Amino acid sequence: MENQTEDTKHSKLNAQMFGKLVVIAVMMFGFGYLLVPIYKQICEITGVNILTSQEMKVKPIDNSQVDKSRTITVEFDANTQGPFRFRPTVNSMQVHPGEMAQVVYEVVNTQAHSVEAQAIPSYAPQQAAAHFKKVECFCFQQQTLEASQAKQMPVVFYLDPALPKDVKTITLSYTFFEIAGREKKAELKSAVAG
Repeated sequence: MENQTEDTKHSKLNAQMFGKLVVIAVMMFGFGYLLVPIYKQICEITGVNILTSQEMKVKPIDNSQVDKSRTITVEFDANTQGPFRFRPTVNSMQVHPGEMAQVVYEVVNTQAHSVEAQAIPSYAPQQAAAHFKKVECFCFQQQTLEASQAKQMPVVFYLDPALPKDVKTITLSYTFFEIAGREKKAELKSAVAG
């Protein structure tokens, strides 16, 4: 009988503990569920980190720095030193100072093996170089071209509105050339050392 009363006691204690754990779990779930609206209310009251659906919409950026009263002709040129076909996809475009523009250059490796290459820009007139601002350019890094690979490479740029008023045409010219790869550098080092 003592065993039965102890078992009954343990069963009651277990049932009470289970009930308490269920209540705690439900309270924790409810707290977690209510935490987001409470957080939003606190942020709204304090003015910190307010994220409303209106503010989360992406608004187009209107660049107030674009000088629509001026139009500059930008001409594109391409030269190669090495086994490449290299050219701009357009010969020229009209750009307002401050306006973002993009041109694409195409290059084809005409060799049966991969090469590393680099492009170097030049500008005419020379004074335009300081006002020609590239945001993205394939000339920022070396290019690896596999055998017979063709690649399109963008240049995203804008002209600084401080460009002198007498400049009406700018020529952007790239010289694309093969650079000594690791194998060639190793060959040169061994030739110099030997």
